[in-house]
Amino acid sequence: MAKIPVMQAAVGVLESEGVDTVFGCPGAAILPLYQALEHSAIRHLIVRHEEGGTHMADGWARTTGKVGVAISTSGPGGTNMITGLYTAMADSIPIIAISGQAPTDRLHQEAFQAVDITEIAAPVTKWAVQVKEAAQLPWIFREAFRIARSGRPGPVLIDLPVDVQRQEIEWDATVDAPLPVPVAAPHGAGVERALDLLLAAERPLLVAGGGVIGGGASEELREVAELLDVPVHTTLMGKGAFPENHRLFAGMAGIQTSTPAGNRSFLESDLVLALGARFGDRWTGDLDTFRGDRTFIHVDIEPTQIGKVFPPDLGVVSDTKLFLAALADAARRRDDLGDRAAWVARIGELQATLARRDDYDTVPIKPPRVFREINAVFDPDTYFVTAIGTYQIWSGQFQQIHKPRHYQVCGQAGPLGWEIPAAIGVKCAVPDAEVVGVVGDYSFQFLVSELAVAAQYDIGFVLVMLNNEYLGLIRQAEMAYEMNTEVDIAYDDHGTDNVKLMDAYGCTGRRVTTPGDIRDALGWARKEVARTSRPVLVEIMVDREANACMGPSIDRVTEYEEQHSRHDAVQGAWAEARAGG
Repeated sequence: MAKIPVMQAAVGVLESEGVDTVFGCPGAAILPLYQALEHSAIRHLIVRHEEGGTHMADGWARTTGKVGVAISTSGPGGTNMITGLYTAMADSIPIIAISGQAPTDRLHQEAFQAVDITEIAAPVTKWAVQVKEAAQLPWIFREAFRIARSGRPGPVLIDLPVDVQRQEIEWDATVDAPLPVPVAAPHGAGVERALDLLLAAERPLLVAGGGVIGGGASEELREVAELLDVPVHTTLMGKGAFPENHRLFAGMAGIQTSTPAGNRSFLESDLVLALGARFGDRWTGDLDTFRGDRTFIHVDIEPTQIGKVFPPDLGVVSDTKLFLAALADAARRRDDLGDRAAWVARIGELQATLARRDDYDTVPIKPPRVFREINAVFDPDTYFVTAIGTYQIWSGQFQQIHKPRHYQVCGQAGPLGWEIPAAIGVKCAVPDAEVVGVVGDYSFQFLVSELAVAAQYDIGFVLVMLNNEYLGLIRQAEMAYEMNTEVDIAYDDHGTDNVKLMDAYGCTGRRVTTPGDIRDALGWARKEVARTSRPVLVEIMVDREANACMGPSIDRVTEYEEQHSRHDAVQGAWAEARAGG
């Protein structure tokens, strides 16, 4: 068997694993890999910061369902990827980060840009490995892809000393292939027990977490919901797993990205079947109230997730797609599936009577109006990206999403600056799709330099900025702590002109100050993206005092929004409900 450069084998593995785009920042310690990429069909986008590169790979992976790839050089190149790895780990996103490294024989000598990146990355990856023998490299790459996709998906880091990269090995692409990824099928008895509990309940809910989207189980979820006539909730990470205009959609529960009907229906439920959900604290709030007297069934592909937050009444280790398919088959064998018409009617009543207002005409603009216009202008095929802050909370509460993988949000880690690079990754994954990033003025500035990447490669998308010129979410939390100290945490952007900033990167933008102009500006942005194939910003100046609705009891939500009062109930809907609010 003829010998080939080992990095040529690495690129061959990437190609056979379905990678068509990688995001990276070259440096001396990773140049052999770049030399191999020159002769491949893989597209490479040169990023402006390695964190941005990992977020691009993240957005690409969330959209395609495949493993995203980011590349860096040694030292700070690798450490700059840590935030992106943590983000992917927290949200169960499969990506592989490839870092260059100093020569093997100099690692113990504190060589230039030599750092033990595998030890640094270990807590935020499923596997962090340094390749020490060139002959191992193709198989380590294969194993990296298998691990990234297996069980609860997540990131892997591969560290490549430059001397290993320069070697040759024997490898034949024609006799190599991706490693099989085992899928956990449910035990039949667990499926039957889950069905028994479901049919015995009067007011059951199905809750779709991110595992439904990751497992490609949206169709199976809809089939089960319609077959059993059971209402459906989604978590923030599960948003889009079930169409929000469906008669069985019951909303979202939680202390932040929730709906009044969702909170109320959850509190009235007597059984919850959670599918691929982690029971994160922004969903559960006060655990005693969350659990109440409800029966919980927890289905998850990762065994150690079950019982991590609280013990369910029934735990089932399974891929969500396989579980839901088995549940539907079991249900079809039953003679009596029960009658939940009254419960479904109650869901419809709650949705009709507890809708939050979004028709504000006041100036400054109130954020719900922004999302009213977004829902009106963009169709269900649009891909949305958002990150962390009050704008994410407003987005979760008001945006209507009907398709899986069309709402990308960094739900658990919440890194500021995620939106622009993630939107680039999404657009690279579906070049013909319309992509919209919902951003805040503060987060926008964290990785704004990645606009240069979008401009360089003609990657066009719309950015909708909710600008309150203030640290809205931090200020809201500050009120809860009743802070009055000498520490200055006030954010002042010193008059940053975000429209001019877009222009500086070769992009365009427009500022909106009145609600009646929002829809026209969004329409203009869509046309401008089509004309320029570059990012276009619609900066919407919103009310500084518009707090995200987090915490008032369900009965007070409408009153709270109409008064638009300062947030004084940050303890959460669950705590108030527990007290009888």
